[in-house]
Amino acid sequence: MEITVTADGRLTWPGGDFRCVLGRGGVKADKREGDGGTPVGAWPLRRALWRADRLERPSTALPASPIAPDDGWCDEPADPAYNRPVRTPYPASHEALWREDGVYDVIVVLGHNDDPVVPGLGSAVFLHVARPDREPTAGCVALPLPDLLRLLEDCGPDTVLRVVEPTP
Repeated sequence: MEITVTADGRLTWPGGDFRCVLGRGGVKADKREGDGGTPVGAWPLRRALWRADRLERPSTALPASPIAPDDGWCDEPADPAYNRPVRTPYPASHEALWREDGVYDVIVVLGHNDDPVVPGLGSAVFLHVARPDREPTAGCVALPLPDLLRLLEDCGPDTVLRVVEPTP
């Protein structure tokens, strides 16, 4: 299955169509670490993560595992664990996956810059929960929790999320 995300903030797949939130830097064909851009390309959905203290396991055919309080994701290009999960405390720059704001209550890890990892080309690009005010992300794709849970029902190991460039 393919999920399509357009630069104007639409996410569509054979089962539906939702408004989504993108990176503060817009859609980027040349994604770089820290630019706030949502990368153009086709990204496999690797797995789902969720806060088991807040939600039941999402209904999905994706591999899924609960987030632990010490889970993080390295975003330091010079670190050997760049764009990989880490355990906190971690000495290099990283994102905490256990957050109080609910944004990472459900995370879908996208296969962006992971096979192979290239330092500086972007890290921690996820599909995750949108903030209630729909504030732009740091480069991820975000949906309100009910929409994200609905989408996950249709996702499996062969699902790809395609972010397309704006049409001129």
